[in-house]
Amino acid sequence: MRLIRDIFRARPVGARPILSFEFFPPKTEEGDRTLLEKTLPALLQTRPDFCSVTYGAGGSTRHKTLLIVDRIQKQHQLPAVAHLTCVNSTREQIGELLEQIRSLGVKNVLALRGDPPDGKEFQSTPGGFEYSSELVSFIRERADFCIGVAGFPEGHIACKEGKHADWRHLKEKLQAGADYVITQLFFENSDFLEFRDHLTRQLGISVPIVPGIVSILSATQIKRFTALCGARIPAALQAKLTELENDDAAVAEFGIEYATRQCEGLIKEGVPGIHFYTLNKAAATVRIIENLGLAGLTPSQGSP
Repeated sequence: MRLIRDIFRARPVGARPILSFEFFPPKTEEGDRTLLEKTLPALLQTRPDFCSVTYGAGGSTRHKTLLIVDRIQKQHQLPAVAHLTCVNSTREQIGELLEQIRSLGVKNVLALRGDPPDGKEFQSTPGGFEYSSELVSFIRERADFCIGVAGFPEGHIACKEGKHADWRHLKEKLQAGADYVITQLFFENSDFLEFRDHLTRQLGISVPIVPGIVSILSATQIKRFTALCGARIPAALQAKLTELENDDAAVAEFGIEYATRQCEGLIKEGVPGIHFYTLNKAAATVRIIENLGLAGLTPSQGSP
């Protein structure tokens, strides 16, 4: 199975951006079937380059994450990235988990500090890691995994020193051995561009920096998401969501339009890829990719 870093390296200049999707492990068997038998096949029609599968808060879905990653790779030959977090894990447990990941033929991981359960403040596990840079270093020392890390265009919600301090912490993760960055969701492209330009011009970072995009499905849901992750909803976007908030169908249509415009702007700025937070649904993401004229293209083909 290909390493994500090699996928980015092989993309010709000016070609279609690398497309990737994020899924989360469903809580029910019906959810499993919907994801694996409906959502994933629909998204595969767009010819994505890879996908990722999250952990639940506190590492609560660890086993299921690996089951889904394994099934995606074996059934669809699509590289799948297993999320890996510091929460509730010792170094020994992380080492055992890496051996399990490797035994499945999984070569790509996303190294994260992770979210504690029940919205509690993060506390390192005795014998574990306090920072994701430590986790990256640990993984890099043990095996030749391709390691992705998270970046936060508006700064991490827990970083009280501000976004520039958070961006310096990101550089530490890359110096520890990470291969690429996928960002938290954002709604102002200017936030991403400031983040990218600071990393590349001021901090000397040269790895792929991939914007993470979500298509808004409901006003209530996105308010909850942004409250948890610290992303800002711009005033004009908030006003539109308030206008439409009692009509989820209208919000979803607007969300597709808004995300399409975001992606158009990002592609013009030369981003190497776009990572879609699918929320385990296919329709909105497929529509956006079709709107962009990218459906069915491969990374060797030029983008519009």
